[in-house]
Amino acid sequence: MNVSRTVIVFLALAPSVFGASKEIQELQRDVAMLQDQVRNLQSALDTKVAAMQALVQQTLDSVNKTNTAMAIMDNKFSDAMKQQQQSLNGPVANVGQKLDQMSEDFRAVRESVLDMNTRMGKLDAKMADLQNMINTLRTPPPPPPGATPGTAPDGSTQSQGTATAPAGPPPGVTAETTYSNAYRDYIGGKYDLAQQEFVDYLKYFPNTQFDANAQYYLGQIYYQKKDYLNAVQAFDAVLEQYADNNRTPDSHYFKAMSLMSLGKNDSAAQEFRDVYSRYLESEPDLAAKAKARLKEMGLTVGTVARKRRAR
Repeated sequence: MNVSRTVIVFLALAPSVFGASKEIQELQRDVAMLQDQVRNLQSALDTKVAAMQALVQQTLDSVNKTNTAMAIMDNKFSDAMKQQQQSLNGPVANVGQKLDQMSEDFRAVRESVLDMNTRMGKLDAKMADLQNMINTLRTPPPPPPGATPGTAPDGSTQSQGTATAPAGPPPGVTAETTYSNAYRDYIGGKYDLAQQEFVDYLKYFPNTQFDANAQYYLGQIYYQKKDYLNAVQAFDAVLEQYADNNRTPDSHYFKAMSLMSLGKNDSAAQEFRDVYSRYLESEPDLAAKAKARLKEMGLTVGTVARKRRAR
């Protein structure tokens, strides 16, 4: 009875057992195929890794060779530069010494020129003093007491001369001292004293080196004292009597400034335009100041002056 039951159970389970065995076989086959693919991939990967390692090694070798070549080149370049520097040190040092010597020579020449100019100025002043002394000696002495004009001391008559030499400076007064004192007082702001001293210099020592300067400083004194009418006349004297000297540009500009202060704007504008056109290249700063003054007046360097009410 038990045997028959066992046979019956076995026959009932047999189909399911055979089905499971078939699935296992298929699973095993799939696993085997995956293993083959993994092995193939691993082999291909190993091949590529080996190729990349070989390429990297080649690159490293090339870099090392390049570094070695660069190091050699750098050493050669450094050696060449050192040799070049050593070969140039001598000539460059000689050139530097020559430049230093030339600088010293130029400085000496400049000092000599300045000293010569100073001596020339002093000589000019001494010449003026000598000329004034000669003029003083040429001046006839005053008649003795009791003698009338036109009568000689012995009572005889003599012709009266009308031409007399110009009076010279007071005794002890020299051109150099007069100008130095006048300029010192001008710098010190003692305008009244400096004005008289500059007038005396121009009176007693005409045609000397500093006449133009003295006339210019007279104009500056009048300008500082707001005596603009006399300032215009003084600056005009510089422009007319001492043309083309180092005081001409400034005298031209301050003449225009004085005219503007007098309310003569049209005349001042014309003077400013002349300053701009004449001294644009030689005195650019002064030309720029003249242009700025015109702008303040509402004018330009290239327009006709518009009439404005005098201020």
